Amino acid sequence: MQGAIAAHLGSAQVSRVIYGAIIGLALVVSLQAHPPKAAVMAGSILATAAAVALAEIYSDIIGMETRTRARVATAHKRAIAKDSLAVAGGIGFPSVFFLLASASVLETDTAFTLAKWSGLGLIGLYGYLGGRLSGRSVPASILHGLAVGLIGGFLIAFKSLLH
Repeated sequence: MQGAIAAHLGSAQVSRVIYGAIIGLALVVSLQAHPPKAAVMAGSILATAAAVALAEIYSDIIGMETRTRARVATAHKRAIAKDSLAVAGGIGFPSVFFLLASASVLETDTAFTLAKWSGLGLIGLYGYLGGRLSGRSVPASILHGLAVGLIGGFLIAFKSLLH
C-alpha cells in the first residue's frame, strides 16, 4: 500500500486528481442549495467525471496533433487516458457519499457535508504532502496545505453567501 501511495505521489496524476477534486467540489457546492435525490446526485457527479475525462482526452490528442503536425503514438494516448482517469477520480470521489445516501446508509444532507469537507480535506492533504515532499518543514507544509485548501474553502464560503 505504501508503495502505491509513494508511486502516486511521484506521478503526474497528483495535479490531475487535485484539478478533478476542485471540479467535484464546485459541483457539490453548486447543487446543494436545491439538492436532487442522492442517486441523481451520484449520477450527476459520475457523468461529469466521465464528460470531463473524455473532453480532456479529446482536447489533449487534438492539441498535440495540431501542435506537432503528427499522429499521437498509442503509448502517449495511454498516458493521456491515465491522466484523464485521475481527473475523473478526483471529480467522482464525492459520489461515494451520495451512493451511500441512496442506499439509506447516510442522510442526503450528511452526504453533502461529507462530500464538501472531504474534498476540501483531500485538496489540503495534497498541499501538505507536496510541501513535505519538496523539503518544507512540517509547520511550513501545514501552511502550504492550508493555503491550497483555501481554494476549496473560498468556494464553499462564496456559495454559502449566495444562499
